[in-house]
Amino acid sequence: MEMNREKLCTSKADVSSDSTYHCSTCHDDEEWSNTSRGRAKSRSLSASPALGSTKEFRRTRSLHGPCPVTTFGPKACMLQNPKTIIALLLGRVKYFENNMIVYVEKKVLEDPAIANDDNFGPVKKKFCTFREDYDDISNQIDFIICLGGDGTLLYASSLFQGSVPPVMAFHLGSLGFLTPFNFENFQSQVTQVIEGNAALVLRSRLKVKVVKEHREKMTVQNGIEENGVVSANIEKEVGKQIMQYQVLNEVVVDRGPSSYLSNVDVFLDGHLITTVQGDGVIVSTPTGSTAYAAAAGASMIHPNVPAIMITPICPHSLSFRPIVVPAGVELKIMLSPDARNTAWVSFDGRKRQEICHGDSISITTSCYPLPSICFRDPVSDWFESLAECLHWNVRKKQNNFAVEEEEF
Repeated sequence: MEMNREKLCTSKADVSSDSTYHCSTCHDDEEWSNTSRGRAKSRSLSASPALGSTKEFRRTRSLHGPCPVTTFGPKACMLQNPKTIIALLLGRVKYFENNMIVYVEKKVLEDPAIANDDNFGPVKKKFCTFREDYDDISNQIDFIICLGGDGTLLYASSLFQGSVPPVMAFHLGSLGFLTPFNFENFQSQVTQVIEGNAALVLRSRLKVKVVKEHREKMTVQNGIEENGVVSANIEKEVGKQIMQYQVLNEVVVDRGPSSYLSNVDVFLDGHLITTVQGDGVIVSTPTGSTAYAAAAGASMIHPNVPAIMITPICPHSLSFRPIVVPAGVELKIMLSPDARNTAWVSFDGRKRQEICHGDSISITTSCYPLPSICFRDPVSDWFESLAECLHWNVRKKQNNFAVEEEEF
């Protein structure tokens, strides 16, 4: 899902002439409306102000998504006046644009390399900070500048469990498949993007719901509960625990530390399609098809393609090959009734947890994709990453007939 070389549109904003900058988290003086409005067929990334109001923004929609109301949020906008831009920087950075309100993770500022840097001191006091899992910044950010590798981009995605602002990812890691920008020319490149000279690719995400049977251990003495009833099981079901995640790359279900094969049932829209026996199964987005799924033998899918990929990990059956299903279907994964052991699940390599009998994992395409800013365009960036990072189709070329005749 993407917007082919469409330029980031700008919108007018009511900005005070006062040179003092205030962030709503620190000063609580800005209110942003989540009102959804605008034309149903709008393909613009802009968040234009509503008529008669400069603080009411519409949610933009993507016609390429599996859901007709695919949204990426009231704050997923590029504003004409850079004084209204709030930037989130992940990683180490000494550059600070004076006309931006910058959010930096608190633990980044506490890093000794930054805390002891005298050149960084003057701008450090101007930063707003946040803490993961404690502070909700989803409605405060207009623009994300990501400094690091692919893992940093995945982390930035996890911070936004709803709509995601446009992400500009700079390559400072080891692989850099998802980070197309070079940091050497970051000032001119950031300026170009802020002015609207950029293309976008909408990277679809997975909406995952984990339902776990919540059990509580009861006090049992000599096989008799406190109420006098004989019981052979010290665990008693008292309810269910539900957790939800937004995943950019993949959901991985594996056997964990057990020496037995994993044995999980996979349902598609309520119908049992197969049972996975092996080390596990990967459910990935097109973006994640070039990650763990590719290592497990899956095809690589361009992020424009609306699809979900199911890839077995070392399956016990040699005929079990990866399959691609349409985006928007609902997958459900559960332990098979005759499974010898539990399974473990992780989301983009994080939040790893155990799955027991009776628990379920529901997966479908999220209506909140990640708008990723392209270096050139979605097609050129993707194939260049395949060639440079994964060395796709690299081989010595065959000599032509003229060269072969000269050798003889």
